[in-house]
Amino acid sequence: MSGSGKKVADMAVKAGKAIDWDGMAKMLVSEEARKEFATLRRTFEDVNHQLQTKFSQEPQPIDWEYYRKGIGSKVVDMYKEAYESIEIPKYVDTVTPEYKPKFDALVVELKEAEKASLKESERIEKEIAELREMKKKISTMTADEYFEKHPEVKQKFDDEIRNDYWGY
Repeated sequence: MSGSGKKVADMAVKAGKAIDWDGMAKMLVSEEARKEFATLRRTFEDVNHQLQTKFSQEPQPIDWEYYRKGIGSKVVDMYKEAYESIEIPKYVDTVTPEYKPKFDALVVELKEAEKASLKESERIEKEIAELREMKKKISTMTADEYFEKHPEVKQKFDDEIRNDYWGY
């Protein structure tokens, strides 16, 4: 087996270990996203398994003498010569160097988006907590208590009164 096939299998194993699947799964919020993520993970694991099994095994050597006894020397020698004359080209990776910088830039962008998303999520959680608190107190809350929490609304009403604007 060629060394590059083994190298691909080794890299696939390392890549699989480097992925924090559980960490990524915790960030998903919708059920549809969870289903897509599970499909992605299964597909990755299937491909990784195939790389490990297909590329890590050495092919069985051909027993030419066995075939000479059953078929005959002339035909077997012809096939052996043809078999040994085959040159399998080595794979030269020209794609990875081209796309690696783009991928790395996307990873950086993803990390920034993740940070922004987490900040926005925290802000929304605080807003939800405030709305729940307000919902509990809404029946007994006075206008002054509301304006204390929302001074911009009080300012708007004061401006409308000052400008003699009564909504019609």
